[in-house]
Amino acid sequence: MTAAVRPRTPRPGRDRLARLLPAPPGADRADPASAPRVAVVGGGIAGLTAATAMAERGVRVTLYEREAVLGGRLAGWSTRLADGSTVTMSRGFHAFFRQYYNLRALLRRTDPALSRLTALPDYPLRHAGGAHDGFRRVPRTPPFSALAFAALSGSFRAGDLPRMNARAALPLLDVRVPAVYDRLDRLSAQDFLDAIRFPAAARHLAFEVFSRSFFADPRLLSAAEMALMFHIYFLGSAEGLLFDVPSEPFPGALWDPLAGQLTRLGAELRTATGVEAVTALPGGGFRVTVDGTEDCCDGVVLATDPGALRALVARSPGLGDGPWRECMGRLRTAPPFLVSRLWLDQPVRTDRPGFLGTAGYGPLDNVSVLNHWEGESARWAARTGGSVVELHAYALPDDTDRDKQQHELLTQLHRVYPETRSARLVDARHEWRADCPLFPVGGYGDRPAVRTPTPGVVVAGDTVRTELPVALMERAATSGFLAANALLGGWGLRGHPLWTVPERGRGALLRWVAGRAGTG
Repeated sequence: MTAAVRPRTPRPGRDRLARLLPAPPGADRADPASAPRVAVVGGGIAGLTAATAMAERGVRVTLYEREAVLGGRLAGWSTRLADGSTVTMSRGFHAFFRQYYNLRALLRRTDPALSRLTALPDYPLRHAGGAHDGFRRVPRTPPFSALAFAALSGSFRAGDLPRMNARAALPLLDVRVPAVYDRLDRLSAQDFLDAIRFPAAARHLAFEVFSRSFFADPRLLSAAEMALMFHIYFLGSAEGLLFDVPSEPFPGALWDPLAGQLTRLGAELRTATGVEAVTALPGGGFRVTVDGTEDCCDGVVLATDPGALRALVARSPGLGDGPWRECMGRLRTAPPFLVSRLWLDQPVRTDRPGFLGTAGYGPLDNVSVLNHWEGESARWAARTGGSVVELHAYALPDDTDRDKQQHELLTQLHRVYPETRSARLVDARHEWRADCPLFPVGGYGDRPAVRTPTPGVVVAGDTVRTELPVALMERAATSGFLAANALLGGWGLRGHPLWTVPERGRGALLRWVAGRAGTG
């Protein structure tokens, strides 16, 4: 009898050099009578991905989320405004780039055509000094993307190029993981940019706006992480720098449908439930202590933010070995950030972009006009004649005066969009958070891998070392699939395929040029 041939995995985007990691082999589904039990700690992207991947193979999954809602940093919840409207608040804007192959694969579980995402026409950047850039007209295929960006950008001038240190920039042409960390992890992003001698305006717009998307000051951020970002979004991928956004708030667009799918697959979702400790049992398996009760399972996925992971490991003395626990104890959290969402009684001009990255406007890092792309906000604006605007400020000092900072963001909004000066605040919500991972200079070795010294315990999240060219939300989703695959393989169950952008520099010529950085 001829063995069944599995259908070819379709390419996830337009990039013909995207890399496929085939699904690890195994049985398609666990025997219901002996299916393993897994505890997933954390209901963000990583935890939901791992839970979905295992539930699809018949594993009995219990997911624990300490918050009342799913989604982690993309969670949403209802709030009532001063005008009586009930709306959804969240922790702020997120861009779903087209090279987020594995995150998009997760979303396709409930939305095969990704119809709940909508494209924004540009990724505009604006500096207070007058420079502005965007990516709508930039070709998507490297190296033409970089060349066209420099040619079209108002922040590059002809006289700037001869002053740049081209040799210092050569590592960007051939970024590989983990080699890029061996080469650049002990250098800060700022020092790397200093060495290249980018013109100031281009530096603010082309690099620092991106580096701050890691919620860190470029002086603290590893240059390796920024170089990887440059590879993923610019020189390594042909997907370009345009992106999609959910057309409705996160719960309805993303997580409610996925929660329904998980429930249909037999998973148990326990929100508002914090895990106190995980204990490895002498005879095998694990005990998860939850609100004073104990649940037993065969495997555990730790998919929390770095602070919660550090604390949970500290409360679970039997997990891992000494060196691993020391690394977990050194995990750092990025500085606080602020998301201010404002409901205004007057409209923002219709030609304002849905999202704008900013530099030079004090602490203001970006502005979103939600009613230009999100359905719920658009309906509120249409009913009231107003607008919904969101402001972000990253990497703020720990001792920031919150009231002053919130007022300062409003002041900077008036500079960016002067028509908002006469608008009255119908209501406002301010989210202060400090739970994102920090990728500090020299910190790569402390970050956890998916597998741990304790067989049956795996880690997922955007903190994790995956040995793949992924970052931010895509690293969270990818690590969730990797964590699931690690456990599934131990039980003889088939894993899930993964895609990434190319794992090295694009084209032999660019790789040869990059190699010249280490010679002469």
